Amino acid sequence: MSEMSTLIDDFCADGFLVVRGAVAAPVVNACLNVIESELRARSVDPHDPATWTEPVVRLDCPDGPAFAAAGTSPALWTMYDALLGPGRWVQRQGVGGTIPVRFPNTKDPGDSGWHIDGSYDVEGKWWVNVHSRYRGLLALFLFTDVGDNDAPTELIVGSHLDIPRILAPYGEAGVFSGDVAQDLPASTFQRPRAFATGHAGDVYICHPFVVHRATWPHRGVEPRVVAQPEIAHPQPFALRDHRDVCAVERAILRGLERT
Repeated sequence: MSEMSTLIDDFCADGFLVVRGAVAAPVVNACLNVIESELRARSVDPHDPATWTEPVVRLDCPDGPAFAAAGTSPALWTMYDALLGPGRWVQRQGVGGTIPVRFPNTKDPGDSGWHIDGSYDVEGKWWVNVHSRYRGLLALFLFTDVGDNDAPTELIVGSHLDIPRILAPYGEAGVFSGDVAQDLPASTFQRPRAFATGHAGDVYICHPFVVHRATWPHRGVEPRVVAQPEIAHPQPFALRDHRDVCAVERAILRGLERT
């Protein structure tokens, strides 16, 4: 079995994989400089703890050459092709998504509940359906080093296999993504956990249905900067079991078959 086949099998089983060093250090530094400028425009100096009055500040991920270089990393595009299929995802010339910058702080950030990300807007709320309309993957771009004390994102390993049976009864219309986790069985929360730790430039690529949450408090000494864009999939997954099924769809089908 090839290394790529092993990675894909592990992704289908676990719900995520990690591309270490996906974004080169000079590109990461250039992106971080822009993000720090955005923070200063909000009267938050990333190098002055006196200005870190809130546990999290959310930014829309900026555009520009540095982010274009990060988002079009050949290592990432190769993996998106492997998981979704060549030509089946939107090749964004940037990173996209939001950047929750988390600061050393013991205050509850108010966004640390278990959830899956929504895919499409319904009256101002993000909804999701079993076909994962519009969302092919979730990526976590580490723009700073993230250790165990730096409020890393927590992932429930294999939880993406439990989600399809929760979503299936809602059909094409789907359901508000914020209501999904409350319907999960207790066994989901007994699964192993993983934390999105690593060095700046590492990228976690996650199944759109993986259950995750922000952790707190941030007990580190520096701001933690992670972008969390979707990798868009223009067509909903058909969920028909045949040889042309991609890895993401294969995992959804596997989840629907579980008892």
